[in-house]
Amino acid sequence: MLYAMAEMSCADGLVMQLHPGVLRDYDKAVYVAFGPDRGFDIPVAAEFTRSLRPLLEAFGSQPGFRLVLFTVDESTYARELAPIAGVYPAVRLGAPWWFLDSPDGMRRFRELTTDTAGFYNTTGFVDDTRAFASIPARHDLARRIDAGALARLVTEHRLDEDEATQTAVDLAYRVPKEFYARPAAGALAAGPRQQALRVNPM
Repeated sequence: MLYAMAEMSCADGLVMQLHPGVLRDYDKAVYVAFGPDRGFDIPVAAEFTRSLRPLLEAFGSQPGFRLVLFTVDESTYARELAPIAGVYPAVRLGAPWWFLDSPDGMRRFRELTTDTAGFYNTTGFVDDTRAFASIPARHDLARRIDAGALARLVTEHRLDEDEATQTAVDLAYRVPKEFYARPAAGALAAGPRQQALRVNPM
């Protein structure tokens, strides 16, 4: 199913996102009383490396294909997702979310992923919350955390100040704008099967 969805993303140019690893509505009583997405979301283990290999071998270097990977398992960021994003040009790491959208969780995300994936193989902070009033505060926090990570690299003489300033602007604005940009009309005219065969001829 994911392979077929990747084929369609190659054809329509839309971004494909994967958010596995969470069991929704864990508490049945709360779900019954208050409805969907109110019964708590509890993490479960998810495996990416072997599971995504066929998809990535076919589409990971395909021009026009864009894939964002999310997880709530911090060890998975370092062990699987950062190396995958570092290898395949189509892949980006999604920002910390759910249990990880806290100051310490965001700091750990940068510490766990930057050595392998860098800053530019992430999406910047994008937000799918339904709590619309919280969006400005969440983005402000994410930008402060990124600025702190960059400032640390400057103080350790691992990054020049002008490079850090430009990276901060890119993470807050240019990276998400470019990665999630609407595809140009007619740029991906071939159908999904033709797109797939260009990458993985039989």
